[in-house]
Amino acid sequence: MLKVEETQPVEFSSALLAKFDEIVKRYPEGKQKSALLPLLHLVQAEYGWTSVPAMDKVAEFLKIQPIEVYEVASFYTMYFLQPKGKYVLEVCRTGPCCLVGAEKIMNHIEQKLGVKEGEVTADGLFSWRGVECLAACGFGPVLQIGPEYTFYENLTEQSVDQLIDDLKNKDLRQ
Repeated sequence: MLKVEETQPVEFSSALLAKFDEIVKRYPEGKQKSALLPLLHLVQAEYGWTSVPAMDKVAEFLKIQPIEVYEVASFYTMYFLQPKGKYVLEVCRTGPCCLVGAEKIMNHIEQKLGVKEGEVTADGLFSWRGVECLAACGFGPVLQIGPEYTFYENLTEQSVDQLIDDLKNKDLRQ
């Protein structure tokens, strides 16, 4: 994964542009904007997040206005608009999970990792954020951990500590 800063100009590789072309060809002439979601996925896979310069290049490629890309990227939570950690802990923050302790879990994660929501730990391993419903209302609080999006239910502070420690140890072994 390439590291991109917020204001750094972006130049897409010829391999990435070839993937873009392949995807755009799936759509009728004049409907290239329909390729926006998969192109943003490719950009995020390549750079780790969707920076403004990268979104501008996608707009240029699709011959649409940059605001059209920003609107889509900011609407869907699957796109990261700032750098993220290697592991992203996403905690359900909707009503049912909050009733059984999601806010307590989010506060604990903030304390355990030493970073606020959306920030990245100094070692680059972790970031966290609250997300909308993860569809496990009867098993809350719940979280998913990317990039694989492994799902964890019935969280406690101790189980969260164990998850974080396991991920740290996994990273040390790699």
